[in-house]
Amino acid sequence: MSDISRGFFIAAALLLANPSSAAEAQIVSRYTDLSGGRCKLLKVDKETGSSVHKCPGVGGFQLLVLDDDSRVSVSVVDPNNKEYPLEYWNVITRSFSSLGRKAEWRAAQQKGEIRPVALIVRVYTSEHANLGSSGKKSYLAVAKISPQEICVTDKVAPGGNANESARQAADVA
Repeated sequence: MSDISRGFFIAAALLLANPSSAAEAQIVSRYTDLSGGRCKLLKVDKETGSSVHKCPGVGGFQLLVLDDDSRVSVSVVDPNNKEYPLEYWNVITRSFSSLGRKAEWRAAQQKGEIRPVALIVRVYTSEHANLGSSGKKSYLAVAKISPQEICVTDKVAPGGNANESARQAADVA
């Protein structure tokens, strides 16, 4: 056997013993609605106007969109129906707030299966800098999703590369 043939067989054996990166999980983005026809109203308090909507997620997860006193948050519901409140109204802003129309799920995709590893949601807020002036801002709330916990890990401020910064934070959360 020539040295070239022997080298080829050694390389082939190494590739089989150590799968290529193509076989490893790839992190992808999937988007789901946070409002509209795909979300179902679960309850509404007629006196206060507070409400809870259930919206579809990915990989067996769902989202509860909570609106209370013009402040919003999201709870993640895992495939076992365990609820993880993200409490945006305490973690992201205490001001009046609303959500973007879509949730971005960062998910590991491997062999046709998808497993969420993080969630990114845009939170719009009305922050009062001082009396007489107010500013509307939007933050990207990044939450990690692991078998042990689901919690907010980052609050990405507005800026030219906020979306990419949020994805980077999500991928290492």
